Amino acid sequence: MKQAGFSLVEVMLSLALGAILSVTVIQVMVSQTVTNKRNRALASVQENGRFAIIKLQQDILQTGRYDQLSPSLHRAKDTAEEAIFLQHIAVVLPATFSRREALGSMQGEDGANDTLVISKVAQTDCRGYHLGYSHDQEFPVVNEYFIQDHKLKCRGFDLRVLRGQQVATGHNNHNAFTILDNVEAFHVVYGVVNHTAGSTQTTSIQYVTADNLTEPHKVVAIRIGLLIRSDNPINVDNTQGFAVLNEALVLPSSSHLYRQFETTIMLRNIHHMLKRHVIS
Repeated sequence: MKQAGFSLVEVMLSLALGAILSVTVIQVMVSQTVTNKRNRALASVQENGRFAIIKLQQDILQTGRYDQLSPSLHRAKDTAEEAIFLQHIAVVLPATFSRREALGSMQGEDGANDTLVISKVAQTDCRGYHLGYSHDQEFPVVNEYFIQDHKLKCRGFDLRVLRGQQVATGHNNHNAFTILDNVEAFHVVYGVVNHTAGSTQTTSIQYVTADNLTEPHKVVAIRIGLLIRSDNPINVDNTQGFAVLNEALVLPSSSHLYRQFETTIMLRNIHHMLKRHVIS
């Protein structure tokens, strides 16, 4: 018995259905790959952002701290005079130190990144260096945070060296330590209170940029904003702009994934000193 084969029409229909099915499967696979890539990028950016914020919070929270009763404090200098000096320059401005006149908190021009410089007493600088002191000793340190080549970096200085009171040691040529890569923007504003000498009351906080900061010893809060991008492009259409703190809206120019992070750090040491009239 002679068996009939497929007709030309049936073959063409089979090929067409197979092609449609193949295209659909490929589209699903591509879509899933793009989604997975985007999710991985988002998770990485979120994790990096949280890490940077926590690191900055831990470093900056003790700004202005100088405990003269601490048994760990290195007492080679006049601690009473040193405490007053440090507490008045808890937020450091340029021209504070003749040995490094450019060292200080600065507002970037035309939307450029800011620089933050703070002082406190600690056992290490922001890089983890002891700067020549014993590992169990506290000393007055000045930490600088800035952006270089899309990297958030920090480096520390011995306050006593900056004041010309001793020779610098253990600073690794003041090389900066990278906190985080792929940082597109770093901006800072400072919360200032109008405190009247002799009063235990402080008014509401007014936030200003570094170029408008005239009384750094009255800064009781530091607000930080970061714009972070993914390690690699993920072919996203960036139609959303980002305004970090007081800066103008910026529309990303690449196909990376971007996320914005902000935090406000209350400087309890300075706030308490203002109330106790230690500084005014």
